[in-house]
Amino acid sequence: MLHFASNLDPSIQLAFTSQAEGNLALHVNDDPRRVAENRARLEDSIGVRRFSLNFMNQVHSARIHAVDGAQRTSWSEPEAPTCDGLIDPTGLEPLAVMVADCLPVLFVGRNPETGSSLTAATHAGRRGLLDGILSKTVQQLRSHGAVQIEAVIGPSICGNCYEVPLQMAEESERQRPGIRSKTSWGTDALDLPASAARELELLDVHVRLCGVCTLEDERFFSYRRSTESGRLAGLVWRG
Repeated sequence: MLHFASNLDPSIQLAFTSQAEGNLALHVNDDPRRVAENRARLEDSIGVRRFSLNFMNQVHSARIHAVDGAQRTSWSEPEAPTCDGLIDPTGLEPLAVMVADCLPVLFVGRNPETGSSLTAATHAGRRGLLDGILSKTVQQLRSHGAVQIEAVIGPSICGNCYEVPLQMAEESERQRPGIRSKTSWGTDALDLPASAARELELLDVHVRLCGVCTLEDERFFSYRRSTESGRLAGLVWRG
């Protein structure tokens, strides 16, 4: 697991799981009981109560949901919200985002005048990135009072590996200049982590890139490596 402490609020922890923590997604071809066991071990390891992690039903959208602190006794009730971003204006609820090549982006916002912190977790695939989910997350954090914002971009497929068809590369470049790249073998590609970092920096967000490519580093799940892949999780919680 890759583990970071927030620079804005040291009591807030940010982490990205690896294959060592197991598959954490219920929507892939895995035994739900095994997934529940993996989630339980993960919650125990980071010191949060059982069933407290807030997951999403991710659909490559630009929708953001504010968590409400609902108490659970299972992973099916209440159902996870259908969205690709979670925001917690209180900074108290543990948040999770699942990926296997897309960008997991974790946010901490801080209002130095009030001393309050906010958190968010966002799933930014190609579609969500082009549709502006990162900018929308930053806007939501600021609307809830965040003055300073930091973001950590977790393990994801890199610009040397994310091969796409020529037409997709050209269309993406028209929408977001600078996103186009080339694979290490010379074909058309997109560099999602670099494009996301540029966008956030222009929004005056302090960005940390973990620099891990999920396709190249076999410690992490990658859908491009295997369509039967599980999902790793980006986590933000108050330690």
